[in-house]
Amino acid sequence: MTQTPQLIRALKKALKAHGKTYADVAAHLDLSEASIKRLFSANQFTLQRLEQVCALIDLSLTDLVAQMQSEGAQPLRVLSEAQEAELVADVERLLVTVCVLNRWGLDDLLAHFQLDYHRAIRHLAHLDRLRLIELLPGDRIKLRVDPNFKWRDNGPIQRFFQEKVEADFFHSRFDGPGERLIVINGMLAEGTRALFERKLEVLAREFEQLNRADATLPIDEKNGATVVLATRPWGYGLFGALRRKEKD
Repeated sequence: MTQTPQLIRALKKALKAHGKTYADVAAHLDLSEASIKRLFSANQFTLQRLEQVCALIDLSLTDLVAQMQSEGAQPLRVLSEAQEAELVADVERLLVTVCVLNRWGLDDLLAHFQLDYHRAIRHLAHLDRLRLIELLPGDRIKLRVDPNFKWRDNGPIQRFFQEKVEADFFHSRFDGPGERLIVINGMLAEGTRALFERKLEVLAREFEQLNRADATLPIDEKNGATVVLATRPWGYGLFGALRRKEKD
């Protein structure tokens, strides 16, 4: 079994997640604890032994292999067009997705939204299949996305927020606590415009770093913060009628 070491590492993580020790495994297999330690250190497990240990935590050998493969997979950087469409098709699932990406746990979801346990788990299982998260024992959630994960440019989710959320977001005077609106206008050379775009990207990365730094704080100590950064060659439409027409 060429992948035995990886499989044993996955098994050790699964046992730890279930609060099981070498002593528990020894009692389950009717062996000494020293014998169990030797089995793990030397990776000397037969398939029968693996199945017996997996049975201790109600884990099938197939599930263990899937867990091993999951741990070796690269973090997700972007979803496919079809996967984003799946999320947009169910607003409740999209809500769960956005919250989970902001490091909410199951208890937070149940406490803040009209979700029952089984619906929430169904949505989380869907996200697990999309490889956005790993749903761990005890209903714990492990993010599987790259730090630079993003929605597809002009993809289903970006279009959804532009069409459905834009009007609601800007329906404000932006003069309340935690609100700020800055509108600037100017004329930039191509090189200067490119430089400004890079500065926007740096600011976006700094926001994400701050978001990750606050990830461990309780939900009640944080407020949602949505930032829209955009630049484009654009002239106010209301001035269009005043523009000189180009001569033929």
